[in-house]
Amino acid sequence: MTALGLVGMPLPALARTGVQRVRMSVDGDTTRVVFDMDGEADYSMFSLQSPDRLVVDLDNARAIEDLSISDNPRSVIKAVRHAARNGSDLRVVFDLREPVEPRSFVLMPAQGAPHRLVLDLDAGETPAAPSTARDNGARRGRSQEDLRDVVVAIDAGHGGHDPGAIGPSGTREKDVVLQISRRLAERVDAERGMKAVMTRTGDYFLPLRERIERARKADADVFVSIHADAIANRSVQGSSVYILSERGASSEAARFLAQRENQADLMLGGVPVNGQDDSLANVLLDLAQSGSLEASNTLAERMIGELHRVGKVRRPQVERANFAVLRSPDVPSILVEAAFISNPSEERKLRSASFQNSLADALLTGLRSYFSTHARPGTLIADGQPDQHIIRPGETLSGIADRYSLSLSELRSLNNVRDDRIYAGQVLEIPRGS
Repeated sequence: MTALGLVGMPLPALARTGVQRVRMSVDGDTTRVVFDMDGEADYSMFSLQSPDRLVVDLDNARAIEDLSISDNPRSVIKAVRHAARNGSDLRVVFDLREPVEPRSFVLMPAQGAPHRLVLDLDAGETPAAPSTARDNGARRGRSQEDLRDVVVAIDAGHGGHDPGAIGPSGTREKDVVLQISRRLAERVDAERGMKAVMTRTGDYFLPLRERIERARKADADVFVSIHADAIANRSVQGSSVYILSERGASSEAARFLAQRENQADLMLGGVPVNGQDDSLANVLLDLAQSGSLEASNTLAERMIGELHRVGKVRRPQVERANFAVLRSPDVPSILVEAAFISNPSEERKLRSASFQNSLADALLTGLRSYFSTHARPGTLIADGQPDQHIIRPGETLSGIADRYSLSLSELRSLNNVRDDRIYAGQVLEIPRGS
């Protein structure tokens, strides 16, 4: 047996983490497994052959419910079994259709959400040599020419004869969000391993369905729609981040904003996205099955964490609403409300180059943090030989130095870091060949 992943996270001595459920989704040759837990858990995993199995051991943990998954012939997993181990631990065994190369990472919860352990199982690979769950997914020896950039679809809301919301001083939403989108696109294109695609590059109207289709045709890895909406209460301020909710909005404000955006599109000639369209219903079902909403939530969480650096965040957790523009069938999608243009002070900020630049910087850092754990196989970020390291939550400078066989002083000197204070999404330069 060969250990494939091990991460250490301290737990209270008497507390046993409850595993609430195991979820599975399939994206191409990758099967994603998500453990929802009510706390943190040390874990390790290893592969067995003849027959092929993946074993996950969770220390000081127990199954609250039966950990079952539905059968999916596209998945590498045939079945799952679990049992208590050593009196206090939990062992979960995945019966496989073929050998896999597993990758794992832990997602710390937003308010009210479970702790999550995520396993990505890539089909058609032989088990890798021992590695740790800190590994950022970079695998050496693959030709750089065979790898692609991750694609970020950037959607500037409204446009043309649809001005969007209008501030007290006459600032039009369509103008400021296009400026912000252009600044973000410039930063994305300058980033190693990333490429920006804007759904609209000028002042023209674009139906919501067309925005979605443009992102899909570009094979976008994520879709970021940028807005600056208004509300009747002019004292309301702060940024927020939304993902799609088919079961209703997370707040009255979220519901109001979603209805406003969707109705504006219908009045200006867009095709209804929530009409009696059987093919679209199938698409929405596939969205839920593919795990896009799970990835959307992760992307939104990373963005909220960075927006705190720019200004007030109206709500510290991810909002959910039925925005039609977020109904992409297979692309993780978020909507960012940069600020409320109806608030006079925020209207002034939205017009300023300094705020627009700071916002674009924060969104780029959120994208870096997201792709450090969610870049798809075959991309430069996931599989390329690194000359950069994107810091993930929980990492330390000394741990990163150890990973690349560098001294701590060498890593600090190369990156002009004077102490050990680092943050998730920060990029460190790594000497090539380390």
